Amino acid sequence: MIRVGILTISDRSARGERPDLSGPALAQAVRAHWADAEVAVTGIVPDEPAEIAAWLRRGADELALDLILTTGGTGFAPRDVTPEATRAVIEREAPGLAEAMRSESRRVTPHAMLSRAVAGIRRRTLIVNLPGSPKGAIENLRVILPVLPHAIELLREAPAAEQHHQAAPGLDASTSARPAGESATASGSSTGSAT
Repeated sequence: MIRVGILTISDRSARGERPDLSGPALAQAVRAHWADAEVAVTGIVPDEPAEIAAWLRRGADELALDLILTTGGTGFAPRDVTPEATRAVIEREAPGLAEAMRSESRRVTPHAMLSRAVAGIRRRTLIVNLPGSPKGAIENLRVILPVLPHAIELLREAPAAEQHHQAAPGLDASTSARPAGESATASGSSTGSAT
């Protein structure tokens, strides 16, 4: 079972001035994608670094969640502090996840370049920042969904994790690690005899 926490970061939602649409949308998407997922906890906090960090620490340290998804506070506005609060909590960054989300989102809108979202690890919990809009949050989540189960296996040190470290379908494992432009002959694996 994958235990997930979802945190909405929004001054207006925290004050009750605007309904939280992104958090419930993410919870629905998680449950629809993973039959064995449990959305163990959800929350709404204002754009305050200390409150964001405290929620993330509790989710990782006390609740031992596998995955925390945050939504909101990743842009350029002065109150957008989610990346800074996340960096204060994580022990290791996972930049490939944020890079993949920005890369795919840029196909939809050039505004993806304005995302400052980060992803990282605290203890055995993966924390991922997502945009604040329901559409953006779901689109970005869909980009990384295929790799999240394996990421969680690795954090758990599950025996099955090693089985997933195989070459991607369609790649010849003997050539997949070779630098671009280097032929089999140049790397010393010529099929000719060495007489």
